[in-house]
Amino acid sequence: MALDILILRDGRESPAKCSLTPLRGVAGVRFARYDPARRLEADGRVLLHPDGEELGPADRGRDLLLIDCAWRRVPSLLRTVDGALLPRRLQGFTSVYPRKSKTHSDPARGLASIEALFMATLLLGEPRPELLAKYRWRAAFLAANREQLEELLPRRVSPAAPPMPY
Repeated sequence: MALDILILRDGRESPAKCSLTPLRGVAGVRFARYDPARRLEADGRVLLHPDGEELGPADRGRDLLLIDCAWRRVPSLLRTVDGALLPRRLQGFTSVYPRKSKTHSDPARGLASIEALFMATLLLGEPRPELLAKYRWRAAFLAANREQLEELLPRRVSPAAPPMPY
């Protein structure tokens, strides 16, 4: 079964600045707009969150939930999510997204949403290279994480298996 990616997106965020906007219409990626009056069922999903346990092989086979909003708004959005979530963090990766918040700081170890989503699919054994296809800082991100990617990328095991296009 293919990995299902659910993105709960805060409408206050600018679509023009959002790294996830190009994923609209990509197979296996669904967007839900945050509405404080509406509930979102997400039971059993891995929630990408910097305060969770480290994402690892034991999480394979689980679908993903990504909250796309300003860090200070995460608790508000999470209050509309039903079900038991598995908070997981990504460790040891470098973000290249140029953050410029004038009001709040981001966690020092936080990745941009698109970066986190891409790395999570690799760690879950279901790489989705197309997620970075339209990411403006794709080349810099891949270069900054070259060593980690070399460890994570599936190796070519037979002539029939195409190499990963990174």
